[in-house]
Amino acid sequence: MPKGFQVIASMGHVRDLPKGASEIPAAMKKEKWSRIGVNTAEDFEPLYVVPKDKKKVVRELKSALKDAKEVLLATDEDREGESISWHLLELLKPKVPTKRMVFHEITKQAITKALQKTRDLDMELVHAQETRRILDRLVGYTLSPLLWKKVAWGLSAGRVQSVSVRLLVKRERERRAFQRASYWDLKTILEKNNVPIEARLINYADQKIAKGSDFDEKTGKLKVGNKSNLLKEKEAKELVTLLAADKWIVKSVDKKPTIRKPVPPFTTSTLQQEANRKMRLSARETMRCAQGLYERGFITYMRTDSVNLSEQAIRASRKCVELRYGKDYLSEAPRQFASSTRNAQEAHEAIRPAGETFRAPNDTGLNGRDLALYELIWKRTVASQMAEARLTMLSVDISVRDAIFRASGKNIDFPGFFRAYVEGSDDPEVALEGQEIVLPVLNVGDVLSPKSVDAMGHETKPPARYSEASLVKTLEKEGIGRPSTYASIIGTIVDRGYASLSANSLAPTFTAFAVTSLLEEHFPDLVDTTFTARMESSLDEISSGTVQWLPYLESFYKGRKGLAAQVDKREGDIDGKAYRKVDLEGIPCTVRIGSNGPWLEGKRINEEGEEVDAKGNLPIDITPGDLDEEKVKQILDGPSDLGNHPDTGEKVYLRFGPWGPFVQLGEALDKKEKPRRASLPKNIKTQELSLDEAVKLLSLPRLLGEHPDGGTIEARTGQFGPYVVWDKGNGEKPDNRSLKKEDDVYEIDLKRAIELLAIPKLGRGGRMALRDLGVPKGGEENIHVYNGPYGLYVKQGKINASLPKGKGAEEITIEEAIQLLEVKKSSKTSSTTKKKSTTTKKKSTTTKKKSTTTKTGRLRASQVKVIKPKDK
Repeated sequence: MPKGFQVIASMGHVRDLPKGASEIPAAMKKEKWSRIGVNTAEDFEPLYVVPKDKKKVVRELKSALKDAKEVLLATDEDREGESISWHLLELLKPKVPTKRMVFHEITKQAITKALQKTRDLDMELVHAQETRRILDRLVGYTLSPLLWKKVAWGLSAGRVQSVSVRLLVKRERERRAFQRASYWDLKTILEKNNVPIEARLINYADQKIAKGSDFDEKTGKLKVGNKSNLLKEKEAKELVTLLAADKWIVKSVDKKPTIRKPVPPFTTSTLQQEANRKMRLSARETMRCAQGLYERGFITYMRTDSVNLSEQAIRASRKCVELRYGKDYLSEAPRQFASSTRNAQEAHEAIRPAGETFRAPNDTGLNGRDLALYELIWKRTVASQMAEARLTMLSVDISVRDAIFRASGKNIDFPGFFRAYVEGSDDPEVALEGQEIVLPVLNVGDVLSPKSVDAMGHETKPPARYSEASLVKTLEKEGIGRPSTYASIIGTIVDRGYASLSANSLAPTFTAFAVTSLLEEHFPDLVDTTFTARMESSLDEISSGTVQWLPYLESFYKGRKGLAAQVDKREGDIDGKAYRKVDLEGIPCTVRIGSNGPWLEGKRINEEGEEVDAKGNLPIDITPGDLDEEKVKQILDGPSDLGNHPDTGEKVYLRFGPWGPFVQLGEALDKKEKPRRASLPKNIKTQELSLDEAVKLLSLPRLLGEHPDGGTIEARTGQFGPYVVWDKGNGEKPDNRSLKKEDDVYEIDLKRAIELLAIPKLGRGGRMALRDLGVPKGGEENIHVYNGPYGLYVKQGKINASLPKGKGAEEITIEEAIQLLEVKKSSKTSSTTKKKSTTTKKKSTTTKKKSTTTKTGRLRASQVKVIKPKDK
């Protein structure tokens, strides 16, 4: 950084609409509109306040401004960034010259160029962001209180959030309506010159055999008008006997040359999708990781819907291709891409490695998740300038009696961009090998010998739930929201209890069903994808100046058809009780939404054989798509008597609670005494639970014995799995360790428990070390290996470093660990040095630097640059 500059981060927005009553100024609390934070009667004037957590930042900015000769606003070049700059100007009111600078990557060249080429604030972008913010506030603060009254306290509605929830609910309804269908076909393994050939039955007696694509993905049944032969099991097995011993002859060979073109470089949306598919990162985690890479100068700005590359980036990409893969792998001419996304703003470049030359992933010094994401971006960018892949698709029809089987092959004649990147695959080399399906040379009339002929049964599957990747893809395709907001939208949906995220799938909850039903019936436009997309287009037109923001807000909120009038008119007509229940087709009960979660209300048969009213708590992990008649019966029937405990003679029951099924020993004698209980592991099905398994579950916690240093040791199981705990007594905090994979909580003995408890527990969050590598020569502290949320890492004292990709905990040596830690130490030292070099002698300035510099000591994307006098 040039001398005389002081860099201070604003940490995002320094002003915003009030989030609660505590943030509303006392003088404004008497105004009815202050709760919303927008004066709808006076041209939608927003009430901006400085949030409590930003007051310190504002004080530091004002203090630094006193000695400044010039102010440079260096926030991101998008609506939010432009708005942050405007708020800073409005709040700080600088009396010195003020300029706006923008850059898309944090490199010396980019910053230098940005300093030389400044501009004024773009007020159309500011108006567009302000309109969006006001619009979202009006929707959220007008509809959310209605949901509190009619469904449940604490719920929220949002312009994009509610549409996203409806997408999840619609998919879950489709899954419930889906009717599984079974169908059969035949598979044969033939052979020529010892090369196996897999083929499937496609036609018998001049009639096409039904396959998966012939079934409606929404209903599970054959598509209307489809006349394919739906083979039954008996027919399929009879055909096996009929055809197995007959003569198999090649009837036709079809070769079709084709090409595959590389996909465009990453946008925010496609990066989130691919990181979710390949790295299993959530949208939030992807953006957090990308933000760190951007701030440290590794990639360009990560909030973009553009697929364009600058000439600089194209040159750098093509140079990488030529050096690593050779000229034959370069595309004939530089390749540019056009965005197919609705309402794409094209404000920035695509996401790519930063700089005039791209650092190879292994030369970055990155590790763990950072390295994996950078490598993904590097490969996709480089692949975009590579030659097309050339393939030959083979289709071979083989006849036997009245049947025709088809074998398909794929020859990769020239891999082209496959060498660098294959979409949806982690390892290009493995993917390249897997993409080629080799068939021997076959000619019409060749006789083949069958090695096996098998009847194969299939069952249609319901539409898959949305993953984060597929939801982001749908939102972008429909033009709903902005890619930069998808991470927070999905996070909000999960945080507010509208969906649960399990096995990378978003499953809507019963609350989501209830709220969606209310909004669909009374406010259909607000959850309609096309209506929301049109709103997005209008906001884009406001940013370009073709639509005026104030008339747009007036028409949306006011008037007979405005949102405010709709809510006032319909609030009295909405029967809250009707929307606090969820009726699911095919389920003989009603699900009700209560303050303590959803519960069932239906009928059961008592011991006298009479039908009586029954209620039961729904386990928290059961979603509308999972609830079936069997689960309903188990819950409403109440405790199941599994038998008597062999030692105590007490009854052992299977019961259901809000946290799932559990077993219970006996009945409580009074309210103060709680009977012994144990939750069922997910791998045990309730309908298959035996008395012996229940007794085993109830054996925990197990007393293993006394610790040599005093106190007792028990084996238990908890939220994070099985563990041993040492109760030291004398008021000391108990010590615990998770069990290893090879340990059995029901079999572990005292000796093994003591061994586990002896392993130092120094990891973040109290993690147990996987290995103790010992104390390095000349050192004082041991180096341990841990497994964290982002992979394996080594730790010594307060320094930790991720293990290289593919390196296991048992493979790492102490020498390798020392080297990794030294690299991490040097980066921290460099960061600290940079911080110190920008700090002035004044104590107040030192405080400012500590509070606003990032952990890496690099320039942040959202900040104010204050140029101070050079003699200071």
